[in-house]
Amino acid sequence: MTHTLFLQAVDVWMFRDGRPFDAGSAHRAKSVFPPYPTVIQGAFRTARLLWRGVDLKDKEKVAQMVGSPDDYGKLRLRGPLLAQHKAGQVVRYFPQPADAIPKRRTLIPATPCAPDAGKLKTSAPLPLHLGLDQTMGKPGEALWVRENDLLDYLSGKAVEGILAEELFLREERLGIALDERRVTRDGMLYQAEFIRPCDGVGLLVEMDGLDDPEWRQGGLLHLGGEGRMASFEQVSVRPWAKPPVSASRFKVYFATPAYFENGWQPDDWGQFFSNKVNLVGAALQRYDTLGGFNWAVQDSEASAHRPARRFVPAGSVYYFEGNPKLKSGLVQEAMTDFGAEIGFGQTIIKEW
Repeated sequence: MTHTLFLQAVDVWMFRDGRPFDAGSAHRAKSVFPPYPTVIQGAFRTARLLWRGVDLKDKEKVAQMVGSPDDYGKLRLRGPLLAQHKAGQVVRYFPQPADAIPKRRTLIPATPCAPDAGKLKTSAPLPLHLGLDQTMGKPGEALWVRENDLLDYLSGKAVEGILAEELFLREERLGIALDERRVTRDGMLYQAEFIRPCDGVGLLVEMDGLDDPEWRQGGLLHLGGEGRMASFEQVSVRPWAKPPVSASRFKVYFATPAYFENGWQPDDWGQFFSNKVNLVGAALQRYDTLGGFNWAVQDSEASAHRPARRFVPAGSVYYFEGNPKLKSGLVQEAMTDFGAEIGFGQTIIKEW
């Protein structure tokens, strides 16, 4: 059963980026918002364990109840996506497309050049704007786009973006590390960045595979760093946009980060499409780096720290020639070599 859940911060949230952080070494912790899907799946599985009274130190019981770190069992997630719940309606917001040409708050879609196989043979560092007619220039402050506007944008129309500060604020706070006696430690001052969502703004997650009655009732769960909390409730939203049935050219917008073994693209796009497609253009910003910690093993084990991966960021846009028919059997209809089950590689496909 699919539950569409809207999460709101009880106070503020902190979702650290992939860089190591310890008071006294790295003095500033920056927040990523929205957080990565791994954060959400960890919070949801932990909530289930707590509701069932499972001792989190019992590694065998934890694995039996919710699976291992990369074995998600029946769990399927889409999101998290930035959203606003107001006047009984839920509106999704998406990151500014990487191919957008901004004119103040107006986002103008770029267009691909004439097909040229050589356009995509490059070792240029990110950000990439390959096979696009317009000069993109340096990106300014990224905007957010309402779902309806994003669909119009992907269809070739200019739309108005929304400043991040209209949806959430970033707050800097100072702290100092304490020892086991709760006494301050010399030289351990640090700075942390917190996220304060604006009125009615939170995170939207579609979840299947955890059918506990608590998800239907709503309540509280731990989410993010420093034991911060989120309230959650079930809501109704419009269905996820479906790919066109038939087209000779299409573009793929990544709503959530995606990981490819070959860097910014997979070894073969044919693993996602049932027919031959040709990549003719791409726009993406600097990669996201994501690691993590495996709580299912002892801290001292080598596998406790999970390997860092570089992800294609949300907002990336890829242009193709061919028919956008996705292969049957794709998990979540996602395009990613990692984490399709929990929300990585979520895409919106439109004809161009």
